[in-house]
Amino acid sequence: MSTLPRLLSWYEQLSTESLGQIRQLYHPLCYFKDPFNEFFERTSLEKLFKRMLTQVQHPRFVIIETISEGQSTFILWQFHFTLRQRPLQIHGSSHVKFDEAGLVIFHRDYWDAAEELYEKLPIIGFILKQLKKLNH
Repeated sequence: MSTLPRLLSWYEQLSTESLGQIRQLYHPLCYFKDPFNEFFERTSLEKLFKRMLTQVQHPRFVIIETISEGQSTFILWQFHFTLRQRPLQIHGSSHVKFDEAGLVIFHRDYWDAAEELYEKLPIIGFILKQLKKLNH
């Protein structure tokens, strides 16, 4: 099985038990960036996932679509989770690039932290929605 199907399957089944498989999918010196983090090694990415898996309940990625050309793939996804007994969902995308050995060497997530996360939180969400109204 090529790396992309294994990577997608891993994300869809991501858990504390499967987290160690990251070593077969990501290069040790991979680059990762999302709206809150940026680092240049797999160990930091593994720590990020471990923290995420312990801070939210019922985390689950759903892959919507992939578009590939050569060693580069764009992935559309939804991340479902529960935070403080409230079900939430983030819509986003990832751009991943593979090296010659099929390991992820580059991973950049794109999603709107304000719309997808902050606006759904009680106090901050109310303030952001009011600010949004002022701009329309």
